[in-house]
Amino acid sequence: MKVTASVECWPIARPFTIARGTKTSAEVVVATIDDGDCRGRGECVPYRRYGESVAAVAAAINAFNGPFDRQALLTAMPAGAARNAIDCALWDWESQRAKRPVWQLVGVARPVDVLTAFTLSLDSPAAMAEQAAASHGRPLLKIKLGSPDIAADIERLRAVRESAPHARLIVDANEGWSFAALQRFMPAALAARVELIEQPLPEGADGVLFSYRPPVPIGADESFRDGLDGASLATVAERYSTLNIKLDKTGGLTHALALVSAAQAFGVDVMLGCMVATSLSMAPALLLADRAKFVDLDGPLLLARDRSPGLDYRAGRASFKPGAWGFTPA
Repeated sequence: MKVTASVECWPIARPFTIARGTKTSAEVVVATIDDGDCRGRGECVPYRRYGESVAAVAAAINAFNGPFDRQALLTAMPAGAARNAIDCALWDWESQRAKRPVWQLVGVARPVDVLTAFTLSLDSPAAMAEQAAASHGRPLLKIKLGSPDIAADIERLRAVRESAPHARLIVDANEGWSFAALQRFMPAALAARVELIEQPLPEGADGVLFSYRPPVPIGADESFRDGLDGASLATVAERYSTLNIKLDKTGGLTHALALVSAAQAFGVDVMLGCMVATSLSMAPALLLADRAKFVDLDGPLLLARDRSPGLDYRAGRASFKPGAWGFTPA
């Protein structure tokens, strides 16, 4: 059994900007597990926000010598991008060995026609209005905000709403606001029928949300990574209505399955999130879609091109197709 890592660079269709900066390409690391008969693959995106780099994640994957057991892997490696790629590659490899699709191994129904958000990059109000207009027909839009100027963010929201009057809206501030800015933003969010505001405050500055009763629900992303302990999830439940679960944070599908159940036991809704990456990253998370209130697995839609075969994206919805990760054993 051998594990190897390869680094790939995928151009982004247009510069993608959030509160922390701009990207023009997506660097992904692909782990391949090969036993001579079957090959499993998993893709990850190293996250600088958590101190990861492409080189370090690729090195960790190349240095991996086992255990080739998903449960043992949870303690053998820390949560993060490298473990995610190996875990998902193990699921794919097991699918090939068993000659069964991964969703049968997981014990869920085959995901069919799942509604996913489509993300609008942070830009000027006029440019974001153009993005929204160009996204006509997409039922759920996720708006990147979080600039230092809350008045400008309010104008961005209003511009998007005017250009997409019927779309459902989510706002993601990526830790960009103060509590005062959040409070100022709330009336505009309520008027625009925003359904969720994701991570408005910096990690470590969200204690104020404990006693806050927001008119629009607030979700956690950067404030929570991978823990299953009751204290961490209780803290999330006290401050947030929704938890964004990303496989690159949880360190794979195996841990994400447990985390979804744990979060829901605390009364916290689940959002499935992603980094900008190909369908190889999205496919494992799509298996959790029937347990999520929001699905945001639009990474391939932001690329200039996706890998083939990838997922099937049509009219704001995603589904598996033959040849995608975990779908058809070799």
